[in-house]
Amino acid sequence: MPTDRPVTLAVVIGAHGVAGEVRLKVFAEDLKPYKSFNQGAFTLKSARVGSNGTIARFAEIVDRNAAEAMRGTELTVPRSTLPPLAEGEYYHADILGLPVMTDTGDAVGIVVAIDNFGAGDVLEIERLDKKRFMVPMRVEAVPEWDDARLIITASYIG
Repeated sequence: MPTDRPVTLAVVIGAHGVAGEVRLKVFAEDLKPYKSFNQGAFTLKSARVGSNGTIARFAEIVDRNAAEAMRGTELTVPRSTLPPLAEGEYYHADILGLPVMTDTGDAVGIVVAIDNFGAGDVLEIERLDKKRFMVPMRVEAVPEWDDARLIITASYIG
């Protein structure tokens, strides 16, 4: 997979307190291994679980006004800094935007979203005609993918 593109690990959802801490919606298991975000623009000093998201302190955010101004900011790291994956595992960032083909070679569309409603990931695929359908991310439905395309079993096309 491409190693230099940025991957979003969290987004700032608001300020916390008056000293510049922010509340984050986190898309990773743990932010603590990462110290630098957005190509060095933000340096993580601390992170802890809060009642409404992760509470984080960044060296560059010193007061509530600066924290409020950060609302909506995505915090990214280079893809190369993410831990290696085991066989069959994937990062959502690697799947989103992939062209989709059937196992018989027909072009279908692209992956536009990945949801999880409790029973595993479900891919949302936008067809060439802009209509969308969903496919479970299981080997019988998605037997193969790489950094260039995703293959789905033709019988799963909605």
